[in-house]
Order: sequence, then C-alpha cells, then structure tokens
Amino acid sequence: MSDTEQLSEIGSTSQQREVQPPEQEQKSRRAFLLGAIAGAAGAATMVPTTARAQGRRANPKQVQQQGQKDVFAVGALANAVAAPTEWSNSTVRLLRRATMGLNAADVSAAKAMGYQVWLQSQLDHTRIDNTAVEAQVAALWPQLSEQVETLFALDGGTVVTILQAQWVYRAVISPRQLYERMVEFWSDHFNIDIDKVGYLKIVDDRDVIRKNAMGKFSDLVKASSKSAAMLAYLDQTTSRVGAPNQNYARELMELHTLGVDNGYTQTDVAELSRVLTGWTIQGRGNFFFNPAIHDYTTKTVMGVTIPASPTTTGAAAIAEGEQIIDLLCSHPNTATFISTKLLKWLLTPEPTAQQIATVSGVFRATKGDIKLVVRAILNSGWVATAPLKFKRPFHYLVSSIRGSNAVVTNTTNMNGQLNALGQPLYQWETPDGFPDRFEFWGSNLMTRWQFASTVSALRTGQIALDSAPYLAGTTDAAIDLINTNFYGGEMDLTTRTSLLNYLKGGTFNDTRVRETLSLAIASEAFQWY
Repeated sequence: MSDTEQLSEIGSTSQQREVQPPEQEQKSRRAFLLGAIAGAAGAATMVPTTARAQGRRANPKQVQQQGQKDVFAVGALANAVAAPTEWSNSTVRLLRRATMGLNAADVSAAKAMGYQVWLQSQLDHTRIDNTAVEAQVAALWPQLSEQVETLFALDGGTVVTILQAQWVYRAVISPRQLYERMVEFWSDHFNIDIDKVGYLKIVDDRDVIRKNAMGKFSDLVKASSKSAAMLAYLDQTTSRVGAPNQNYARELMELHTLGVDNGYTQTDVAELSRVLTGWTIQGRGNFFFNPAIHDYTTKTVMGVTIPASPTTTGAAAIAEGEQIIDLLCSHPNTATFISTKLLKWLLTPEPTAQQIATVSGVFRATKGDIKLVVRAILNSGWVATAPLKFKRPFHYLVSSIRGSNAVVTNTTNMNGQLNALGQPLYQWETPDGFPDRFEFWGSNLMTRWQFASTVSALRTGQIALDSAPYLAGTTDAAIDLINTNFYGGEMDLTTRTSLLNYLKGGTFNDTRVRETLSLAIASEAFQWY
C-alpha cells in the first residue's frame, strides 16, 4: 500500500483503522479524551473568538472554527498556567522550551551533559554534526540548493511541497534543535507568503533565515532587506521616485525592528519609503539597486536627515537605505521589541518588566547577538518557573513524530496533515506571521485528535512507527515506555492512570497499543510544553 493510500485509509476517525475496535471501545476512547485527560489543567472551558493576526484583518486561510468548546482550553483562560509538579527536572524543562519536542535519546543525552553544557552545545549549533541530515535533505529535495535562474522553472505546487516537507524533516531529525526553534521564530518574524512570491521563498529560507537565525540581528535584517522574496512580497519592487510604495518601509519599522507605533510616525514611514526607492530586483529574482528610480532629494527619518545628492551619485545612493537600517537595528526600542517577542516565544506569554529590561540590556550590550540573547532568556532560574505554553500545530506535529521514535525517510505526507491542523507552512497571508497565542490555536481540538489517530497508525512508508517495543513486556511497561518517549519521564499521574486503564481494557495487541499511543498524543498533557 502506498503512503498516500495508507494515510487515506487511516483517515480522520478511529473507525477507519485497519482493525476496527468494538463499539464499547470506541465509547471508552471517547470518554477518555473528554474526561480524565481533559480535566488535568483546571476548571473552565472557552469558546474562541474570531482569530486575528496582531490586530490586523483575519486571515481567511487560518481562521479557526467558531463556537466549538475546547477541552484543551481547560484552565487556560489566563496565559500564565503553572507547569505540572511532575516537571521537576530542570534539564528536561529546558528541552521542552528549546527543542521541537522531547525525544528519549535527546533527554538521556541532555541529562548526562547537564543543563548548561547542553544549552551551550545547542547555541554553538555549527559544532553539532548535521551532515547526515543535510545529505538526506539534498537527496530528497535537490532544488533547495539551486539559484533563481533554475528555480524559476519550478511550478508553484512543487515549490510549496518541497519547502514544507524539508522543514518538517529538519525539525524532526536535526540534532540542532534550538536552531530549528529559532528558524521557526524568524520565519514568522520576517514572514513571507509563498503564494505571492513562489520560488523566491526557497532562496529567502536558505540565504536569509537559515543562514542568520543564530547570528547578529542586524545581519538578519540586512539580509532580509535585500531578499528578492521580501521585496516582492511587500511591493518594494513597485516603488520609485515620485511614487514610493510604503509597504516595506512600514513593516520594516512596525514588524521587523521597532514594533507597532514605537518611536516613529507616519511621516517617518513615508520618508523611509523615499529612502528605499531603487531597492528592487532584476532578472529571475536577484537583488538590484536601480539608481534610475531613486529619490535623491532631502529626506528625514526619525530625526536623521539625509541631504540631497546629485543623480550622478548613482549606485552609491544605496548607502542611504543601509544607514537607516543600521539606525533601526541599533535603536533601543528595537532591543525592547525583539527581546519581548523572544521572551514570549521561548519562555512565557507574559514576560515581566524586569525580564524585558534584562534581556533588552543584553541585546543592546551585545549589539543584537542572537545566541547571547537566547542564552539570557533560557537561564535556569527563569525556565524553572516558566508557565505552560500551548503547542502550535507545527510544534505539535513534529513533537508527536519525535516522541514516536518512528523511522523517518521522508515527510512530504505531513504537508497535508499540517494543512488540516491549520498551519500550512509558509502560507500565512499577512506579514506578521503565524500567531503564537493560545487563544488562536486552542479551538482545533478535533483535528488534533484526528492527527493523533493518523500518526499512531503509520506502520510503513515515509514514517513508520514500530509497536513491538511496547508489546515486549507488560502493559505497565508499555506505559512506562510511552512516558519515556513522549513525556520525558514526567507524565502526570492522571494521564498515566487513564492511559493504563485504557490499555488494560482490551486485548494487549498492536491495535490496542496504537490506540493508546493515539490517546497519549491527543491528551491535554501532550499539548503543552
């Protein structure tokens, strides 16, 4: 049976499994999901409101279904939900924050290394051998290394497929887990909708995001400012003297550096758009400064005046834009904005004023050294008291595969699963990126259950999960192994009891084990990190 046929067969409900459980087992499984696990975190459910991207218009691709009560939302109306007491190991707590999902081998290795050594090794990501992963990526998707002249010939569907699949593969397999977390962060921060720019996003992902994800913030901004994908996405390619387009100038200030209404005016946006005239692309998609369409008259941005210059200045006038980009990257408001956003990403939905001040101080002192800023955030004291965060669909999917210890040879089939879960990679329409808020993602309960059923049933093909290790001993030993693989050895008692009762409630065989794995992945306890 092909991978596509297998995914279709196991489908979206437990009735579509290869071996159908008795009706009473179906009811038992439903009761499990709606009862014991769902009650672990608190006492209130929520009905999500219409999702919006940071106050902008709702994204028609991503608005969640309305009116569906969410048992995962139990106790989560307030963002600062305390982590379970079972999460007692500081190193495992660090892995929850700094990886794309717990993996038994990684947990064991990290405990042996200790908190600080493991963290430093992840920060020094280039020293982690990733050659096997990159070799497989190159073999599966050779287009990723091509230049625009060759990529131009790819159809849009192929571009989307390979970009999404390679990212899932890297997130699942790569030993550079903290790096992958930062790739995800910056991909949202400098969001580009692939449906508008097509093949240009392959170059942006490779040469902007992945190249600079753990470097200097200013280098990342400068690389993005000369990304053909970014300039095309935000209409900078249509901007010219006498008719400047303000889209890129506005987002460069509002989303990429200073933050919304944080130290600039609409006049500054208009003036910056004039500074950036001439920044465009040529050919199949290479950055080009065109002096013929640059505005050489006097311009003032945030109190900095750029004097008029003769048109004979030519290509040297690109320095005007580079000067203002340096100004934005070094501005204290940028340090505060980026530090706050990173704190929310890696640590807590509600960082304190002291945390923001501390991290922004590191940002300024190090001139935006991303590694050192991340290290400051992931200190053991803060991580030990960090509240729960809800996994976005991408994180949830990847963590499920990582915990399963499945044999992964390709991840193309996961593209459709991410789409069903509500987070098709590279396809967020507005420039603010996929939201990182519980209230946006908390309503997709049923699709998560369906995915858990799907992934636990994968026996062969691109992703193959072997149930034999779970069947090698007793039912208690099987639950212990689930605890080790998916929960870092820190499964709460309520979840353990419910999973064990379910496993013991039927014949101890492959089907029952996979049902139990599905429940473990669908449980509320696995939705948070």
